[in-house]
Amino acid sequence: MSGPSEVGSLELWVKDFGPIIDARVDLRPLTVFVGPSNTGKSYLAILIYALHRFFGGNRSLSRRSFHLGYPQKNTRKQFVSIVKCLREIAQSFTDDQKLSDKVSIDLPAPVAEVFRLGLDSRGHVLSSEIGRCFGVDQPNMLTRRGQRHGTRIVLRRRAPGEPVYLEHTLTLATKKTELQSTIPQGISLEVDAGFFRSLDTYLHLENSEITSSEGLDYLVWELMELLAGPTLSNIFDPLDKPAYYLPADRTGVMHAHSVVVSALIGSAPMAGLRPDSRTPMLSGVLADFLEQLIQIDRPRYPRRRRKRDFGAGIENDILQGSVRVERSKTINYPHFTYLPEGWKHGLPLMNASSMVSELAPVVLYLRHLVTMGDVLIIEEPESHLHPAMQVEFTRQIAILVRAGIRVIVTTHSEWLLEELSNIVRRAEFPSVRENKLNGNRVALHPDEVGAWLFEPRKRPRGSVVKEIKLDEAGLYPSGFEDVAAALHNDWAEISSQIEDGA
Repeated sequence: MSGPSEVGSLELWVKDFGPIIDARVDLRPLTVFVGPSNTGKSYLAILIYALHRFFGGNRSLSRRSFHLGYPQKNTRKQFVSIVKCLREIAQSFTDDQKLSDKVSIDLPAPVAEVFRLGLDSRGHVLSSEIGRCFGVDQPNMLTRRGQRHGTRIVLRRRAPGEPVYLEHTLTLATKKTELQSTIPQGISLEVDAGFFRSLDTYLHLENSEITSSEGLDYLVWELMELLAGPTLSNIFDPLDKPAYYLPADRTGVMHAHSVVVSALIGSAPMAGLRPDSRTPMLSGVLADFLEQLIQIDRPRYPRRRRKRDFGAGIENDILQGSVRVERSKTINYPHFTYLPEGWKHGLPLMNASSMVSELAPVVLYLRHLVTMGDVLIIEEPESHLHPAMQVEFTRQIAILVRAGIRVIVTTHSEWLLEELSNIVRRAEFPSVRENKLNGNRVALHPDEVGAWLFEPRKRPRGSVVKEIKLDEAGLYPSGFEDVAAALHNDWAEISSQIEDGA
């Protein structure tokens, strides 16, 4: 597999997954999936969401997994080696260096090995999360039909400032699930003064306190916990960032969410309506979406104070009104309303236009959940939008990317792609390259945008995913022009026959 296009970027390679035969995608700040229906765009988007859920939200990777995955026969020798390496790191820095904002250290080889073994032992957890997100109890059911060898998922990234690659390979097969990682020794980690203070605290324990196996185990577990933050952020970036998934048919969900009870959401990865049923009641992405809507104005884990309302631009430039959350006084359940500009009283979303209902969750997520560095995945952002509004929404997406939010979209919209091509071409203007915005003239550099076409194949049956770049006309060739040409030819033939008959 060829390497990612740039240092620090992440390449995802998927083989025989759902309808996908082969997909090699370089995930960028704005990633666009386009192609005919039933070619796997949502499959790949949901998979990316599941990967973020595992690598970014599963902090059990930081401690318990080390114990589960470590070969016990080598434990003491290797643990002593870990303590020795960290002592050398602690002694190599002066107090002045430790007080600086950030210091780079090299990840010791024995530490990297423990992380690798611990991570590899969690392959079944990653597999289960993928199954939960898709709503299946056996993830190998997602393998492309007729393929006995299973599904292969590879994540590969070149470490910043390093000539080596970080790689994680997951195999989903009928008989086994296997996760194999490559974590090169010597990769750089950025740590602060607090890291060295904690390191000194543990390493200054009396020798008698770590003579016993229990004492040594305790010391190493604490040291590994200390290293987990900077290490996992380095080897999982950008998958360690929170991701939010906005599924298709948001209008229907916004209209019907109030009838969904908490038990339904909680049982998404469990059994179905009947205790003996093995069919999940909801897919994980839909269950997460409903749960987040219910808690939208009171997140379970409060985020840092916001300096900017990322949803305001959509309200001002598209909705021409505001989306609000009110809570029932009796059952404390959220009620969503839309207040048009100049009105005194709002409308329930079910009485507003489908465009408002479609964009309302986008606004709410941007206002209450999503912040800089996070990933927002939007299925079919063009749904229920007039072409002019599709163009404006594309501009709003570009503004989010410029603000530091990573966005992934699946689309069938030629208007979205045409405006996106304009946004990329605007980067050629010198004033725009200096990050100056002029009205709606937002720009993104070509390296910030990746467009990927899902092409259906008959033999073997499935789809192949390939990158599409701006052509000589300055457009993303997606196949929409073929549909337009066929319609024009049909129109011309009908017109000709009418004229001949006349």
